[in-house]
Amino acid sequence: MEPRLVGPGPYRATRLWNEIIELFRAGMPLRKHRCRFKSYERCFKASEAVECLHELLGSNQNFGPEVTRDQTVKLLKKFLKNHVIEDIKGRWGKEDFEDDGRLYRFPPSSPLKSYPKKPSCGKEVIKFPDWNEPRAGPSQEPISVKSIAMNSEMWYKRHSIAIGEVPACKLVFRRELTQTNIEEIWKSMTLSRLQKVLGLDSLDEVLDTKLVNSKHIVQNVYNVNKQGIVTLEDKSKELPHWILSAMKCLVNWPSCSDLKQPTYSGFERDVFKTIVDYFSQMKEPLLTFNFFDIFVSVLGLLQKPSKAVEALQISCLLLPPENRKRLQLLVRMMARISLNQDLPRLSESVRTRTLMVQAFSRCILCSKDEIDLDELLAAKLVSFLMDNYQEILSVPSALKSSIEDHVVHLQRVQMKHTGADSDATLPPPSFCHQITTGEFEYQRASGSQEPLAALLEEIVMNKEISVKDKKKKLKQFQKSYPEVYRVRFPSPETEAMLFPEKTKQKPPILMWALKKPFQPFHRTRSFRM
Repeated sequence: MEPRLVGPGPYRATRLWNEIIELFRAGMPLRKHRCRFKSYERCFKASEAVECLHELLGSNQNFGPEVTRDQTVKLLKKFLKNHVIEDIKGRWGKEDFEDDGRLYRFPPSSPLKSYPKKPSCGKEVIKFPDWNEPRAGPSQEPISVKSIAMNSEMWYKRHSIAIGEVPACKLVFRRELTQTNIEEIWKSMTLSRLQKVLGLDSLDEVLDTKLVNSKHIVQNVYNVNKQGIVTLEDKSKELPHWILSAMKCLVNWPSCSDLKQPTYSGFERDVFKTIVDYFSQMKEPLLTFNFFDIFVSVLGLLQKPSKAVEALQISCLLLPPENRKRLQLLVRMMARISLNQDLPRLSESVRTRTLMVQAFSRCILCSKDEIDLDELLAAKLVSFLMDNYQEILSVPSALKSSIEDHVVHLQRVQMKHTGADSDATLPPPSFCHQITTGEFEYQRASGSQEPLAALLEEIVMNKEISVKDKKKKLKQFQKSYPEVYRVRFPSPETEAMLFPEKTKQKPPILMWALKKPFQPFHRTRSFRM
């Protein structure tokens, strides 16, 4: 069984869990082993399982070579707890798996996880300001506009299906946008862009949009310092000064300006342990429990780095400002410590970069409910964050510009046709309901075929164009819109009735035509007697 890339979408963690189980069962060699003078068929040692699964995870593009042996052992413990494997006596349910020589086997069928049925999140309707309420003033007077009749000739020149007269217009002064209006526009367009980058039909299965605070998005975009770090309005939510000093000490090692450095050996490890302990005691990860599914979905885009960076940029805008600031400071510290050649090793057995991922991945991303692969998924995400933190934790300029331009556009004076019920300049709704193919065809037909049928009828009834031109236009229409043409002319006979053949007068029959054709004179020979 070949491993495959599990892309973004709902229940990605469950899909990965099921795939790893299937790959492990298919790839784990089973042999005959002896234990305490007894032979056991089709089983394997614990150390052999660690070797096999570690190699499998390292070569799988959903996880990668950064998976450690220790993480592999933890995953096998969860396999034993969930009865993916059992010991040779059939015991399972506890996480007492160790990297040793004990024997294990597969049960007749390893249970795959079913996809949970989440309660459907209620669709949140984004309320925009009512532009139809005009401002009192002399500018409401209708502006006289000369009516223009558009015939079929003009339609063909302009490639338009609009027929009729241009109605009178009036200037509409938009009401001033409130801060709430702007925040809701930011939320709507940000989520719409995130959905497009992830390539999903809907965000409902990976994100409850009601939990997205529009104020957080705006604060994360505009309340930043020169380095792009979020500035908090509530200073009580800032990191303690002693934690900031400890982080700066390791980043700037060996020059620690904020902290008087003691001379004893191992001081840097004590400072690092202090930082780890502080972030480990948080009740909720920095990426929050509510956004776990959306960040796991982004992991499916890591094969396309530019897409993954943009998706993470947008997703991190949804965080509470205090979480975003702590994430910015922590990931920046992790990346700089990993590159600091002057800093002594913080662990004898683990590389500094690997230590950073192991120490902080769970305080950055984890699930509220126990997810069996959350540690591996968190490690994958944190590694990508460390490599691209400057881009990911900055404000996406393209998104910011497009939303600001849209807000400016909504605040301009607009010309509106009399009788228009809605503002055509507003963007389409960000969240749509999926419809069946039959409903789509019906809506498409009812929305476009009526004006096309009216256009066809105008061509048919137009007496000012020649028969030759009319046939030419009808032929073009039939080629472009065969369904509409077939409704008007269901059979060749109905089409022929449009151009009845003229009866030709036969020329009068001449009398000479009835006579025998002229026969030439034949000279005969006469005999004289």
